[in-house]
Amino acid sequence: MTVERASQGGYSGPDMADAPAPIPDHAGHRARLRARLLGDAEGMADYELVEYLLALAIPRRDTKPLAKALLREFGSLAQLVSADPESLRRVAGMGDTAVAALKIVQAASLRMLKGEFRDRPLLSSWDALLDWLRADMGPIDIERVRVLYLNARNMLIRDEVMSEGSIDQSAIYVREVVKRALELGAAAIVLVHNHPSGSPEPSRQDIAITRDIAEAARKLGITLHDHIIIGGGDHRSFRAMGLL
Repeated sequence: MTVERASQGGYSGPDMADAPAPIPDHAGHRARLRARLLGDAEGMADYELVEYLLALAIPRRDTKPLAKALLREFGSLAQLVSADPESLRRVAGMGDTAVAALKIVQAASLRMLKGEFRDRPLLSSWDALLDWLRADMGPIDIERVRVLYLNARNMLIRDEVMSEGSIDQSAIYVREVVKRALELGAAAIVLVHNHPSGSPEPSRQDIAITRDIAEAARKLGITLHDHIIIGGGDHRSFRAMGLL
């Protein structure tokens, strides 16, 4: 019986094409992350949460470097999930599926927070309202003005963004705010805007426009309950400050 010699350095066993594919080095790490997520998510670092989330969207890739790069780029977990899709796409390795994975976290979080006051009188759910506003408006880097329109029972009937401005200014038009309240049959309104600088302190212009809106609304039987300024994770209430 003749035995064929394997060439020097060759493979004398089964054909290499029949060998099982090697298991990626990060597979075991991912399993350990999953176990921690299910057992003690509170103890996980922010980058680990992002890493595992991205792993669901990009299953064949080690997502730890990408998770760390994203947090370096955007500064925090809150700012990351609040970033606009175009900004996220500019980070190398971020496709639409990965972007959508991050945005669904933001959408789900905001919906849960809004659910705490959506079907109850707003004035009795004030802390829940502030939690939602800080989560929604605190991380964004342009100034945004929104108006909450309430019915006679102080329940939310519409939440509308009135305008978005540059990094440090956005317009509030008295006539447009009051006109929209009349169209919706609102009995009261709450003004909200953010300061991308991070300081929630009202400017003289903020105070002046608020008083103009309050006066115009009052003449038409509409109450301005408050004007809330969000700055980072903090806020200021005009009513609490005695400005209304």
